[in-house]
Amino acid sequence: MSARLFVDNLPAGTTEEALRALFERQAGTVVHVSIMTDRRSGDSHGYAFVEMETDEAADRAVTRLHGHLIHGLPLHVSVARPRAQPRKVGP
Repeated sequence: MSARLFVDNLPAGTTEEALRALFERQAGTVVHVSIMTDRRSGDSHGYAFVEMETDEAADRAVTRLHGHLIHGLPLHVSVARPRAQPRKVGP
């Protein structure tokens, strides 16, 4: 089963390919990488989601890459939490 990670504090200009290569070198097989960008400008929001092939690979990624410096900025890597469901109001 795959595990999804939240990666924050990405420097501007970080590419999905570079992020994939870093995570694969340090932790294992990456299933998918998605850097969140502004729909209009295409500029990065500074965070991404990385899906690792296994829970073990995800644990290695958190251990090895949380605090890892990219262009002087420390990455914040954690297990992604499920998106909260909107609460229904009224009957």
